[in-house]
Amino acid sequence: MRPVQAGDTASAHEITLAPAKVPVVRDADVVVVGGGPGGFAAALRAARMGASTVLIEKHDMPGGVHTIGLQGAASRGVGGIHSELMQRFADAGCIYTVTEATLPDWAGNPLSHYEAYLKPGSAFTRSSFNPESAGCVMVRMLEEAGVTALYGTSFVDTVVANGRINQVIVENASGTQAIRGKVFIDGSGTAEVSARAGVPFVRGGGPQPPKAQWDGQHRPIPGALLWIMSGIDFAGVAAYQKRDNDPTLARLIGAARSAGDIPENLYRPRMGGEGVYGAHYIGHPTLDMSPMQGPGTFVFWQNVPYEWALHMDDNAEDAARAKRALREFIDAEARFAKKYVPGFENAFISNVGRYVGVRDGRHPMAEYQFTIDDARASRRFPDAISKPMTKTFFWDTHTAYTFEIPYRCFLPKNIDNLLLTGASLSFAYETIFMVMRNFPWCTQTGEIAGYAAGLAVQQGIAPKNLEWTTPYF
Repeated sequence: MRPVQAGDTASAHEITLAPAKVPVVRDADVVVVGGGPGGFAAALRAARMGASTVLIEKHDMPGGVHTIGLQGAASRGVGGIHSELMQRFADAGCIYTVTEATLPDWAGNPLSHYEAYLKPGSAFTRSSFNPESAGCVMVRMLEEAGVTALYGTSFVDTVVANGRINQVIVENASGTQAIRGKVFIDGSGTAEVSARAGVPFVRGGGPQPPKAQWDGQHRPIPGALLWIMSGIDFAGVAAYQKRDNDPTLARLIGAARSAGDIPENLYRPRMGGEGVYGAHYIGHPTLDMSPMQGPGTFVFWQNVPYEWALHMDDNAEDAARAKRALREFIDAEARFAKKYVPGFENAFISNVGRYVGVRDGRHPMAEYQFTIDDARASRRFPDAISKPMTKTFFWDTHTAYTFEIPYRCFLPKNIDNLLLTGASLSFAYETIFMVMRNFPWCTQTGEIAGYAAGLAVQQGIAPKNLEWTTPYF
């Protein structure tokens, strides 16, 4: 920040800063804010189309929650940049895969984050990519494409005039700076750029549980902090589960709680009722883990208590409370596992995500907002970005719908030269969770946003003036 200057004034509750000059340090065709899978793909696609591209990322590598946040879920390529990424990860030796042969007793195990629903002994394949090495691959891809990636740079604000963003304001080791662009892409994951630019939005959260039990408070889908433990003998864990008939570790948790070794909000029982995501993330009754990186290493989920109704995307106190609490939970859970759970005797924390992932942030309003009714009606659109897709929604008791997404969901109201992407697309609360958060979809929508930005630059028009008539995927 700039030093205090003559003309600055202060009172007990606010300060007034004298006008200050902010240097414009870069001028680009396309400026992408946020280097998660959506922002990464957007910057890569725009640069490959010949647009001078700047990517602003507050952390030390791209990938967002999937690298810096340790999610690391690998899958079959769905086309475009996502397929290229999966192949690059495989070529670099980043991907680790387990099956029923390499990890017996995993299918149907209640400790499994992904495979708990399977019948015990079922065949399965679970692949993950090493978050740190995958981030290195993504850095290299951006370099190869000619993207100017500014790591360690935080987005601060926008400069808007006549319905257009002229510059974004950032902070980094050089101080406060401005970056000018023709087209901007919101890859923040929480629609932060849109909100700063004056785009209307609906705050995260919805009526959970059902209205009959609802107390009137809008609670966002709880965020989470992921962390990794190594040195785990899962065969020892499974042997205990069978021997003592304690599949959920309820006896061990009860003993630890009686001894005062578990804080109140660790291993919370799941809330009853149905809703947009049913029992998912509403309660955390036992260890929640998934294999990754190599034998004996697992990633764990530690969720914000749903009852706290924290808005981590737009409330600093909520964000700070979540970070404090989740670090405490992680420490307590690791100590519990080592002290009480057979198989964890030699385990140790090997990594903790660098930020708390926000599952449910702002829902910006665009030229079109996709809703659950669109999915139920299998609605088709003349400006569909892809061929019809089939997704499952928890909101309707795990019903699968086939539908299309219009390009207008990428075009926020009030701003002509801004494109949305990933979790910042214009989706209603009931649809955002299952459609907009996974790695493949965020990468695809980022690629579409980058393509639209590149076309707009080539044609010298705003993204809102593009004629979108052919699906990209």
